[in-house]
Amino acid sequence: MELIIISSPTAIMDESILINNLFMAGMKYFHLRKPESDVQSVKDLLNGIRPRFYERIALHQFHEIAPDYGINRLHYTGKAREASILKQLQARLAKEMILSTSIHDLSILPDLAHFDYVFYGPVFDSISKPGYQSRLAVDFKLDKVNVKPQVIALGGLKLSNLPQIKQMGFDGAAMLGMLWNEPNKAVESFNQLQKIYPFN
Repeated sequence: MELIIISSPTAIMDESILINNLFMAGMKYFHLRKPESDVQSVKDLLNGIRPRFYERIALHQFHEIAPDYGINRLHYTGKAREASILKQLQARLAKEMILSTSIHDLSILPDLAHFDYVFYGPVFDSISKPGYQSRLAVDFKLDKVNVKPQVIALGGLKLSNLPQIKQMGFDGAAMLGMLWNEPNKAVESFNQLQKIYPFN
């Protein structure tokens, strides 16, 4: 199972230092998502991250700056995915880009074969977005026969419910609120997570 960390949506103190420390603690992939930030703020954050980690970062906005940082991972929101042209996505794939997107409806998975993985959620009631509740049945099992993109669980993930993610058939988990609700404990929380439930 893969573990992906998503950034805090808003700026936090010493953010680039925390991100570097998370990478050094073993974070494999990091999604940089700043929906309210401008491009310069995102560049400033990237400039504070060690270049050797850029290949493990996915950009949610400002895809045009990816080549400047050697970033080959791009994430599309549902809205951006629907507005984008398939030919553009295929051209990006030809350049060995790794593409991801977000969905709330599993029935569209077969139409997303040109993506490497998708975030699906909320699997549990969200920690970072109060009121954003899961609609999955308690005995939910992901039916993923002959579907290419990996499906990464998102929403409400914490130490106590991580074992359920594997039982549900997900390929991995994406964490946000568990780490960033208390940014000063982000690395400590990540280390605890790795110790109790090691991922790939």
